[in-house]
Amino acid sequence: MPEFSLEFVTRKPKINQSKPPLLIMLHGYGSNEQDLFSFAEELPDELLIISVRAPLSMGFGSYAWYTIHLDQGSDRFSDIPEAKNALKLIDNFIEEIIKTYEVDERNIFLMGFSQGAILSIAYALNHPDKIHYVTALSGYVNLELMKKPFETAAFKNLEFFISHGTVDQVIPVAWARRSPDFFDKLKIRHSYQEYPVGHGVAPQNFYDLNDWIKKRCTG
Repeated sequence: MPEFSLEFVTRKPKINQSKPPLLIMLHGYGSNEQDLFSFAEELPDELLIISVRAPLSMGFGSYAWYTIHLDQGSDRFSDIPEAKNALKLIDNFIEEIIKTYEVDERNIFLMGFSQGAILSIAYALNHPDKIHYVTALSGYVNLELMKKPFETAAFKNLEFFISHGTVDQVIPVAWARRSPDFFDKLKIRHSYQEYPVGHGVAPQNFYDLNDWIKKRCTG
């Protein structure tokens, strides 16, 4: 097995097929690759699932994609240079995975939570030729991370499932509520859902996103 630029854990497809769809998980700030991976056994059998560890160590099994400042407003919430570097790392890692594993390059999913969701949205819009489906949980659209001007024609194969807790104490739901209008203007297919929870994934949220993924696994 070749060396990879980022640490990760894997769930192989439970169904034998030559080129399975790929789902890559990006965890949130202060977490690790095992967090979203706890969903893996319940996700569709067709998927090859790769859950990635962020590069910045915070100690005690905690990692981050970039520095955030919880006491600042949305304009200074994220370390943008670090976040852009994280996007480059993710791009390089995805290339490594595609070269190593036989996957269906026309059926690639990103699943991100919080910081991972912010990066998943930005990555997909920056690389619409590589990513097709995004489940963005408890994140928001950060325009500072995206290449502009947008080429809307390039987004025709993109689709997003976006969800947020109505009492999220870390990323206000008001930030997430801007996303439907943003995606409408770019003519990107999307589903936006809210759930009565804080900064986390409610059981109904998982059932809904799992159903959404199942319907798209066959490409």
